[in-house]
Amino acid sequence: MSRIEELPDDFDEALNLHEPPSQVAQDLPQPGFDAFAASNDAPFPINEERLKEVQNDPNAPKMPPVMASVKSNTKEDLMKMMNQTPLFMTDIENAGDEKGENVLLDALHALQNEGSRAEVAQSFKEQGNEAVQEKRWIDAKEMYTKSIAVIFAKEDKWEKPEDPKAEEKLLRQMEELSHINRALCHLELGNYRSCTLDCAAVLRVNPKNVKAFYRSSMALLKLDKVAEAEDAASRGLAIDSENKALQTAASKIADRKAQVERVVAKRKAEEELVRKQNLVLSTALRARQIRTRRTDQPPDMEDTRIRLVPDPLSPESSVEFPAVFLYPMEAQSDFIKAFSELHSIVDHLDYIFPLPWDTKKEYSINNVECFMETVSGGLIKAGKKLPLLQILSGGKVEIVDELVKIFVVPLSKTGAFIAEMKARKEG
Repeated sequence: MSRIEELPDDFDEALNLHEPPSQVAQDLPQPGFDAFAASNDAPFPINEERLKEVQNDPNAPKMPPVMASVKSNTKEDLMKMMNQTPLFMTDIENAGDEKGENVLLDALHALQNEGSRAEVAQSFKEQGNEAVQEKRWIDAKEMYTKSIAVIFAKEDKWEKPEDPKAEEKLLRQMEELSHINRALCHLELGNYRSCTLDCAAVLRVNPKNVKAFYRSSMALLKLDKVAEAEDAASRGLAIDSENKALQTAASKIADRKAQVERVVAKRKAEEELVRKQNLVLSTALRARQIRTRRTDQPPDMEDTRIRLVPDPLSPESSVEFPAVFLYPMEAQSDFIKAFSELHSIVDHLDYIFPLPWDTKKEYSINNVECFMETVSGGLIKAGKKLPLLQILSGGKVEIVDELVKIFVVPLSKTGAFIAEMKARKEG
């Protein structure tokens, strides 16, 4: 049996990828190698009758055995025969011959089960190690999974060990190594939760396995579970304070923790600033006797809202309101992002008029009346030249969802507008 090997965390650096392959490796078939190219043996039985049908010309040269074996069988026959070969097998249920037997498959099963339970588990583990050295993470993970499955299989179909105590010890070693090495595969594949589960399984067997703490801490860091990652790294360092991998992990975790703390502190500071601004604004609105109310479905105005300018934290600042001029008789509107309490309606109508859609020339400063809804649902006439503060203060008008609504109606249509609003209220 080969020696027990646990993959180091720095195994990548231990590989010399620039070293030329050994002579043995050079002698092995390279990618693209044709297993039948150097052999005159037919890979499949030759169907002489069908070969005669395929090879119509009696004067044609005799086909090589390899070609004849392929040409003389149907596609279905070839697929069936290939399925009986372990290398090409895709359907185990139909891999047997007429009697349901497959000698090659039986031989592979026998090899797989050759040895005691611990020895078979170790064989799978070592195959996993070989795959890891080539960075075939998925293949390696599967081998470690098979090793673990052998260890915990309920059915004992392996050879009885000569030394039960040595067998039990080897089983525990294989359980620890297969889990810790599979954790490495999960870490490389990005299966971070699975990595932590494997590390937990390792620590149940060996609470002092430093690699389990290291790989768990790195997986938890990837999951951005900083506190848990910090705990895993500190526990590992408590066992081996000089472990370079854990020291590196702890440094990365500390950097991420500091980054998270800065983000949290910044967010808290921003939330506190908003809270203070809202408190000062609320106080300013109460002092001006301006009523406001929010509904369950406010309009989307992005970052536009009632605010104090120039200093949101100073009660001496003036208040600006989002406002909308509604032209109800034409189903048109104009949005004002910042309407100062010190400005009048005329200050804005002056640059809005003339209206591009007013073909009848009905809308001019001297030819319109302005209205606002009261708290009770009625209407008040809003003085066009009065400061907005004078119109809003006193509590008759209510600002809903931080938006001041002003109806602009031509003098000739004010009667119809008032009647329509009255009917809407009564309805």
